[in-house]
Amino acid sequence: MPRQKRFVNTGKGSFFGDLVYESYLKRHPNHFLVALNNLFDWNSYSERLLRLYKGKGREGRPPYDPVLMFKLLFICYLYNVSEREVERLADEHLMVKWFLGLAVDMAPPDHTSLTVFKERLLTNGGWETLQGIFSDLVREATKQGLQLGQIQVLDSVHTQANVNNIKDRERQERGQGPRDPDARVVNKGKRRVVTADGSEAVKEIRYRGYKTHTSMNAETDIVTSIVPALGNTADNKAYPALRKQDRELGLPVTTYCGDRAYDDTDIYTRLDDEGLCSAITLNDYRTHKQDDKKEPWLTLQASKTYRDGHAVRYRVEQPHGWSKAWHGFERCRYLGLARYAIQSALTFMVSNAKRIVKLLTGITFRAQAKGRKAEVFKPVYAVMPWA
Repeated sequence: MPRQKRFVNTGKGSFFGDLVYESYLKRHPNHFLVALNNLFDWNSYSERLLRLYKGKGREGRPPYDPVLMFKLLFICYLYNVSEREVERLADEHLMVKWFLGLAVDMAPPDHTSLTVFKERLLTNGGWETLQGIFSDLVREATKQGLQLGQIQVLDSVHTQANVNNIKDRERQERGQGPRDPDARVVNKGKRRVVTADGSEAVKEIRYRGYKTHTSMNAETDIVTSIVPALGNTADNKAYPALRKQDRELGLPVTTYCGDRAYDDTDIYTRLDDEGLCSAITLNDYRTHKQDDKKEPWLTLQASKTYRDGHAVRYRVEQPHGWSKAWHGFERCRYLGLARYAIQSALTFMVSNAKRIVKLLTGITFRAQAKGRKAEVFKPVYAVMPWA
């Protein structure tokens, strides 16, 4: 008879595990973490996360519940703190401790336990697990009534490698390898920048790093699919993988749009094969031809579908901007593409979760903008389901 799963006792169900929290939760029924905990079935991820463990929670020393560890990693990205800092945050922040399922008097797992959990993700096929959880968050949102729109926006976002270029050059001059061998040179083109003396100058932006290809639902600003990749990967090559993930989610998509980087004949063929429309920005060489071959492209450019998609393409910059401004995606936390994939998945999970909670309940992680900058929308739930 197989052994029962057993985990480190976190005091859940005890006086300090449940009863002490009761009055506290009554005072904060609309806290973001309360909504986050109640809207998603976190425990349903337990079995797939347990597959990353050698003893599957049945042999060897009892591990922490993998859902607790996953939530702890999630909190790292939500609050944009390091794995060392999240240990302190989880010990001192009462709502975070409740969200993790820890009793008031229980210490959280230390940061080394989180490092071991991350290594399990790296060595035991954890990317597929993370990708599955990423998709499930979107599925759970749609089951609760969130309506996704018909237009998807394709784009990519770059992340700078965790490398000091000067020190890395000196390192290689000494005959050592680069600090991050997977990082590739990213050319962002020329940008107008403000120099140290306050004057403006045009500077070519180049750095080593990675990129994440994304497919975002224009109606909701939710990123539905991601493909982490090397920094010099062509955007158009990621479309098949992004479309595959969108298809598996069963999105009601009718149109894909994107910038000129996605103006690719292979993408148009794939869209046509599935009966989907294109609102991808056309390059001039298609519309400025000197023969009749430009007519189909001019017809596409004049269509309502193209104009509607083109009008919302800018919205993809919002989740990309949130990921960099609030969740540290401007710079890599780790070294190597495999570790960058973990950062990418958790970053966009957190960004999506914040957006889903807001659209379902109206509860926001940070104070909502007011005045003309306020977003006008009607939450799915007029009354919280757990009220």
